[in-house]
Amino acid sequence: MKPSQKGLMRIVRATGNSIRGFRAAWKSEAAVRQDCLLALVLIPLALWLTADATERALLILPVFILLIVELLNSAIEATVDRISPDLHELSGKAKDIASAAVMFSLLLIGVMWTLILWPQLRAWLG
Repeated sequence: MKPSQKGLMRIVRATGNSIRGFRAAWKSEAAVRQDCLLALVLIPLALWLTADATERALLILPVFILLIVELLNSAIEATVDRISPDLHELSGKAKDIASAAVMFSLLLIGVMWTLILWPQLRAWLG
């Protein structure tokens, strides 16, 4: 049984666990590194291309959703691999479903960026 922690110590410990988890994902998962680099490009771009706070939020939010989903995908893959390295239909299904979630996160970014920036792009092109 875990020792029960309350208040600030629980938050400090949880933050440390989160940082350790992110470092592990960064070191072992190329997709996490790629998505973080994409975020490092898209977030400043969103701040530069839009003046409206709502549009900025609508461009940045799906980028964070992608990062969250990618971390969960990595956690699912690690868990499945920990259970058994053998190929199994259910293991493959779990990994494929998690991968599909990442794909839909990427599609969400594309849709949101297109919907918000398309009018500006048309205006720039004349």
